[in-house]
Amino acid sequence: MKRRHFIRSTALGAAAGTVLAGCGTQSADSPAVQSSTPTLRWRLASSFARSLDTIYGAAEVMSNRVSQLTDGRFTIRVYPAGEVVPAFEVLDSVQKGTVQMGHSAGYYYIGKNPAFAFETTIPFGLTARQYNSWVYEGGGQEILRELFADYGVLNYPGGNTGAQMGGWFNREINNLLDLSGLSMRIPGLGGRVMDQLGVTVQQIPGGEIYPALERGAIDAAEWVGPYDDEKLGFNQVARYYYYPGWWEPSANLSFFVNQQSIQELPSAYQAALEVAMAEANQYMLARYDALNPPAFRRIVNSDVELRSFPRDVMDAAYTVSQDLLQDEREDPGFARVHDSFLTWRRDSDEWIRTAEYEMLSYMNSHGEAGA
Repeated sequence: MKRRHFIRSTALGAAAGTVLAGCGTQSADSPAVQSSTPTLRWRLASSFARSLDTIYGAAEVMSNRVSQLTDGRFTIRVYPAGEVVPAFEVLDSVQKGTVQMGHSAGYYYIGKNPAFAFETTIPFGLTARQYNSWVYEGGGQEILRELFADYGVLNYPGGNTGAQMGGWFNREINNLLDLSGLSMRIPGLGGRVMDQLGVTVQQIPGGEIYPALERGAIDAAEWVGPYDDEKLGFNQVARYYYYPGWWEPSANLSFFVNQQSIQELPSAYQAALEVAMAEANQYMLARYDALNPPAFRRIVNSDVELRSFPRDVMDAAYTVSQDLLQDEREDPGFARVHDSFLTWRRDSDEWIRTAEYEMLSYMNSHGEAGA
């Protein structure tokens, strides 16, 4: 969605209460108004557990806002992972119309189309700010929607976690060889890179990671960052906490909307829905940025050992990532998204390095970044 469209939608959303309250001098209870603003009930299937209040909570923020903007006439009930459909079947359920909406991560579905990874993140990809600017201003939304058109789904940004941690390990990683034979929960193209580095990769929903780590069914796992990781109890069952999460320099979550369902909505409801999804997108990143720092301090002040990935691991991961992306470019659709992505990153990186990076580097040299 282009920024001009976003601004236009915001204006429509802000006026939605007036639009829905009445037309001209008619009251909201008049038959004419009620016929144009019917009572609708939608269902949304989430890929996330209810206990994960920030990543799951973005869908609730969206749902509450839609209800407010439509004076309670359009409501969306949010269901956590597994309650209506399994965590990794959300896209399918929206495509089939089992539910009108889903909240999930595009890279859960790279088995359908590897280019779906760009909907969430790719290794050594964009920061959250860069991703939002690419989607809203750089043509990213339009090009990503071409991928989902075959599934009868419209995709919207639905929150971003920001830069993630590298995950929890039950043994220390001192060099690249230490990854060999490791069993790890990690999705997306990052999982494919880890596979080539000798890791046995598993895809496990967030709510099932703790028991898998506790039982020793897996040796390592990544999720999001300190706040969620502490909430899920990973610091109780794994000793080493690694950074950076090179496979997820940010992670965009998505609202998937059944195309036919949204086309059948009254225009005021469509505007309210788009505004609410955009607000939820902003909410998630702001909340994680507020909650991760204190959780990080609690974790590092405990018995957990904080570690950075060794340089040979980082170098190997980078090389394999670039080779993997190059191989996938044999598909014209993948190449088209990748070209757009790379062009935006090149131009954005040049500006950020000049302005923000140099300022942060200087401040860090004086120890002020943590002040």
